[in-house]
Amino acid sequence: MKYNNPVIKGFYPDPSVCKVGDTYYLVCSSFQYFPGVPLFESKDLINWEQIGHCLTRKSQVQLENINSSGGVFAPTIRYNNGRFYMTTTNDTTRQNFYVWTDDIYGEWSEPIFVDQGGIDPSFYFEDGKTYFMSNGADDNGVHGIVQCEIDIETGRKLTPSRTIWQGTGGRYLESPHLYKINGVYYLMAAEGGTEYGHMVTYARGDSPYGKFEAYPHNPVLTNRNLGGYEVQGVGHGDLIQDDEGNWWILHLGFRQIGRWATYHHLGREVFLTPVTFGEDGWFSAGHDGVTLKTFDVDYVNYSVVQNEKKLYTFENTNWNKDWCYLRHPHMENYQLLDNMLRLKGTDVTLDQVDSPTFIGIRQKDFDATISCDVSIVDCEAGITLYMDENHHYDLAIRKTENGYEVIERLNVGDIKSVENSIALNDDNKATLVIHANNDYYSFNIQVDGKEIHLGKAQTRYLSTEVAGGFTGVIIGLYACGTDCSTTAEYTNFICEYHG
Repeated sequence: MKYNNPVIKGFYPDPSVCKVGDTYYLVCSSFQYFPGVPLFESKDLINWEQIGHCLTRKSQVQLENINSSGGVFAPTIRYNNGRFYMTTTNDTTRQNFYVWTDDIYGEWSEPIFVDQGGIDPSFYFEDGKTYFMSNGADDNGVHGIVQCEIDIETGRKLTPSRTIWQGTGGRYLESPHLYKINGVYYLMAAEGGTEYGHMVTYARGDSPYGKFEAYPHNPVLTNRNLGGYEVQGVGHGDLIQDDEGNWWILHLGFRQIGRWATYHHLGREVFLTPVTFGEDGWFSAGHDGVTLKTFDVDYVNYSVVQNEKKLYTFENTNWNKDWCYLRHPHMENYQLLDNMLRLKGTDVTLDQVDSPTFIGIRQKDFDATISCDVSIVDCEAGITLYMDENHHYDLAIRKTENGYEVIERLNVGDIKSVENSIALNDDNKATLVIHANNDYYSFNIQVDGKEIHLGKAQTRYLSTEVAGGFTGVIIGLYACGTDCSTTAEYTNFICEYHG
């Protein structure tokens, strides 16, 4: 069987997975975006469909005025006694919590908080006990992977928090997950930071508290030493076994824009890497410990065809699954229709740590054409390529004293510049077109079937290496302006990926 990585493209970092029956379920981080914690399902680990989110109500998560790349950090999903649990961190409020549901397609509970610090919380269930772990410092101030037992009904700690493993010496020990395989406890984690030095490490022991012995050949998975290789930042994984008895790691990684161009702007994505257990009980992963862009595995009875969606429109996407808002949206400013979007702008702009009128879909590949018909009466509305409030490119139509114009605006750090504009006179409607490739975004308007070019900008200035943070580019539709009296209207939205 041959498949390509990533198996989930675009800004879906920190994957965690569980299996119930013949179906796999996966969650990812969402940071300042709402709804929180995207939720996917799959029958084969290769093809994934988003089925919703875990945090869909304002009461479940505090996102007001949080900084970009704050908010909801790495989640873990687990299943126990007929119930799904998702635990995560709100890094802005420094709180670990979990929610649960008995219906994976339904609503999740209100949050239950756990009085243990750190980030990247995880569950392990055994013999009626719930083990809760995170990275941080234990009750004695010892740093590492910290664990306690909790009452799963209330979140109350039943034992002191204690450090059970301190890793292999890499910085930022995080992402703990505990498994029992053939009577042995395996504790997997990430080290090196979620950048170019990222790696998966693990240890094993004879109880949930250890003592844990590190794998002699750690890191078990990393791409940290691969110069001139597109896939980088590999780490933060979760183990899973399929119906055929094969083991896999679902983990994050990112694709830089070129072999030697060390910038990435699509965000951290979901990769799948095969795992092999040796006779000595230790496991290895990938191709000599490396994640490949394409794997060809010879597992018996494992034949899967990988399907990839290339075209996204209003009609073939779901507002509640595929799209997201910045922080908690003010829904009175949104009209979400089957083939049309209406947005009412406010005086909150994309440059603020707030909730502008904005709804977006993740950019999933480098080569794309993005277009939409946008009409206004007043204010400003258009398409933004959004990394954060200080790094976004906007192609928009706006009202002027003499009529209307289309602008290309670049926002890079403290530099915010309208690079070009085209007057529309009294025409209040424009077809906005953005062409994307690895290196550039090209900004255009379409008039009488022909495109008029406004300008272009390098993708690297929307990259994590420039902007910082943990997110990726969101293709956003937005409206803003003081005293907006009417709604902006968006039709014929198309995002088509090439290649």
